[in-house]
Amino acid sequence: MTDGIINVYKERGFTSHDVVAKLRGILKMKKIGHTGTLDPEAEGVLPVCLGKATKVCELLTDKEKTYQAVLLLGTVTDTQDTTGEVLETHPVVCSEEAVCEAAARFTGDILQVPPMYSALKVNGKKLYELARQGIEVERKARPVTIKEIRIDEIRFPRVTMTVTCSKGTYIRTLCHDIGASLGCGGCMEKLLRTKVGPFILEDSVRLSEIEQKRDDGRLEEVIRPTDSVFMKYQALLLNETGEKAVRNGNPIRPELAVKTVLQETFVKEGAWDGDALEKRQEFENKMEDGIRFRVYDASRTFLAVYEWRSEKHCLWPVKMFL
Repeated sequence: MTDGIINVYKERGFTSHDVVAKLRGILKMKKIGHTGTLDPEAEGVLPVCLGKATKVCELLTDKEKTYQAVLLLGTVTDTQDTTGEVLETHPVVCSEEAVCEAAARFTGDILQVPPMYSALKVNGKKLYELARQGIEVERKARPVTIKEIRIDEIRFPRVTMTVTCSKGTYIRTLCHDIGASLGCGGCMEKLLRTKVGPFILEDSVRLSEIEQKRDDGRLEEVIRPTDSVFMKYQALLLNETGEKAVRNGNPIRPELAVKTVLQETFVKEGAWDGDALEKRQEFENKMEDGIRFRVYDASRTFLAVYEWRSEKHCLWPVKMFL
């Protein structure tokens, strides 16, 4: 079984589940999962996890995401994008300055009411299923964070913008709300996801390219190792005793490290020999609660992500990849 992550370019017309199903056929493996739904008409970055890397999925869904969207002003639809039924049309008489000011008001921590045409569940039923039956239910506003809205181009009635946001943000709803604040209404015409955590558009590959790599025996060129997602964490190399502890899912004491790198390398080969208590204190003095590590065995095999727990004076398992 292959373990790792492929940065797939999801093409228009495919659901995220379609991509997973097609990859299962291409790679002849079942254990595959995606890291966050993209609407069928949306395109762009969709990291897909293979084998043991499927444990990364929930961690990647929490990552910051970046989109390029086209807002169509003057048109309001029931789905908040151009795939839906048109409910209202209005003339667009606002200025470019007004558009920029309206977008700026939606940056920061905001509350957003999820659209009826979404996969969120209410009383066990997906909202889009209720919407297709003509049923509208009350939805609670949810907190999301819009880190940045950059206006790339304005050619009325269209506004192209780049949005960097937290998980759970609906770009369709953002377009709808900006249009409403301008008094003319609006909906999303196009959506391209350009970034999910460390995965960027320029490095994404289409399903046809993945299939070709498989046929050429070069599949490894498009599969990123699981630990590549955690490169911002520092590496911790364990001795034999530490490895056994990790393989049993146990916390580990810092003296079980062979080597680690913090702001500087202060634990080197054999550094725990001698006054272990003094070295432990040195380690703890340089630690901050919640600092995370990529944990490896002596052969440099990636095992897990651990974090420092000050109150327990040890490293605590966050996610295992055994």
